[in-house]
Amino acid sequence: MFTTLDLPGFAGVSVAALAFLCAAAFLAGAIDAIVGGGGLVQLPAMLLVMPGGAPIHSLATSKLSSFVGTAAAVGTYVRRTKIDWRSTAPTAVLAFGGSVGGAAFADVLPPGVLNVVVLCALVGVGLYTWRKPEFGAEDAERLSRARTLMVMLGGGVVIGFWDGLAGPGTGSFLVFLLVGLVGFAFVRASATAKVINTATNLGGLCYFVPAGQVLWGIGLTMALCNLAGSVLGARMAVRRGSEFVRKVFLTVVAALVLSLGWKVVLGT
Repeated sequence: MFTTLDLPGFAGVSVAALAFLCAAAFLAGAIDAIVGGGGLVQLPAMLLVMPGGAPIHSLATSKLSSFVGTAAAVGTYVRRTKIDWRSTAPTAVLAFGGSVGGAAFADVLPPGVLNVVVLCALVGVGLYTWRKPEFGAEDAERLSRARTLMVMLGGGVVIGFWDGLAGPGTGSFLVFLLVGLVGFAFVRASATAKVINTATNLGGLCYFVPAGQVLWGIGLTMALCNLAGSVLGARMAVRRGSEFVRKVFLTVVAALVLSLGWKVVLGT
């Protein structure tokens, strides 16, 4: 019999379950900092071990952990790579708003339909990246500053909404938007995506915290582990370059396709 934590904010999880969640949060933080997609690890881990209650609690608590981790990754990237704040800051603001809206609709829109749409998008993203080895190796900005800003603002709103709605692959979609449409190299795209992803996580929290959905004990414990993983992941991305980030990106996209494909098949 595992010892349970009968403390406020821990929902009666066992010590072993909390240790498992901490390991998942660390791994998710590292993956998220490199290329996004950490939610593929963290949220399913929470849904697996939580002793009961609505899945919305797992989603909300995961947002807290992810917010701390992405914010830490931003700090590491800012010191080590270039971020164009003139386009990134307004994109983050609109993505924040999109995430608040997505969180508000989390229990309304049919997730099954969204899973099919996102699955098709991920397959296309993965195949395109895999077939073009030079894709994202270096900065190759192909749009004017005005068009770059428009693409980032539009993509930020849509992807922010998806993140608030609990969709997996938010960071990966942001990276692909910045590499595929704007022309950033993978490392620069990852750095910019972390700023925007921090805003989307904060947007989700702005809805979930007043609604009382966050389990603070579990969330803050996982946040510390996610933070450690994020710092490690960001340093690895900067040190090892865009080719390394591209390989991690393809691995994460493949895992997301398998995960979402399984959900679509089961109709969940």
